[in-house]
Amino acid sequence: MNIYNYNLIDVKGEEVSLEKYKGNILIIVNTATGCGFTPQYKDLQKLYEDFHEKGLEIIDIPCNQFAGQTPGTDEEIHEFCTLNFGTKFPQMKKSNVNGEEALPLYKYLKEQQGFNGFGEGAKALAMDSMLEKIDKDYKNNSDIKWNFTKFIVDREGNVMKRFEPTESMEDLETLIKNLI
Repeated sequence: MNIYNYNLIDVKGEEVSLEKYKGNILIIVNTATGCGFTPQYKDLQKLYEDFHEKGLEIIDIPCNQFAGQTPGTDEEIHEFCTLNFGTKFPQMKKSNVNGEEALPLYKYLKEQQGFNGFGEGAKALAMDSMLEKIDKDYKNNSDIKWNFTKFIVDREGNVMKRFEPTESMEDLETLIKNLI
């Protein structure tokens, strides 16, 4: 199996094969509309504007598994994102990224790039503290820990890196520039 063997359902209910994105650099991200990290939509849209013409695609997969921070229908979520952040990148149907109902794509992504910590800084410490209360063993499994976890896929379909929501968007941009 590789990344191009997976299909998703878009916000309109249509099946989308990731084969469609072959040869592009991908950012696959689980998002939320009511999260402290929701402003990252602005950063993602800027990356899309700057690098889409050079082969960057962003695949937005809303997820309501983290503190119920993505309420609403697919249409309401899409409207929120386009009105508040001007997003133009593809948005998929709200889906699970962990557990038995997780998208097969996410099972694959987590196998390719496990959890390596939240990095440094106040937000990283806050996430560690919060997750320690939820799951004492969270550091030892590859589950998605929170909204706005990003997977970077190169033009050949290799899952290059997993960025936790606390990690620097500048570091993510640097990787994208290196892959372009």
